[in-house]
Amino acid sequence: HNLEMKHLPGADPELVLLGHRYEELERIPLSDMTQEEINQLVQELGFYRKETPDAPVPEEFRFAPARPLPTLPVPQALTTGGQTQPKHDEGEHPDL
Repeated sequence: HNLEMKHLPGADPELVLLGHRYEELERIPLSDMTQEEINQLVQELGFYRKETPDAPVPEEFRFAPARPLPTLPVPQALTTGGQTQPKHDEGEHPDL
């Protein structure tokens, strides 16, 4: 679940982990690994292996892998002259 394989002729095989916004988080070379080692790796990363392609996915694995996303520190509101600086609107993403 949530794992897609793309065969790129001539390219060394690697596992590319993407975040929920499709940003690249990590690349793991797979050239020297056996199929069994790769299966173990994706399980350790938190991916869920369905029994059949159309089998349901348990709720706890819907957004697998289960590795938590890195958290950014929440900036403290700066104060100047007794006034608090305006916070970002809820829809804004200052990290983008």
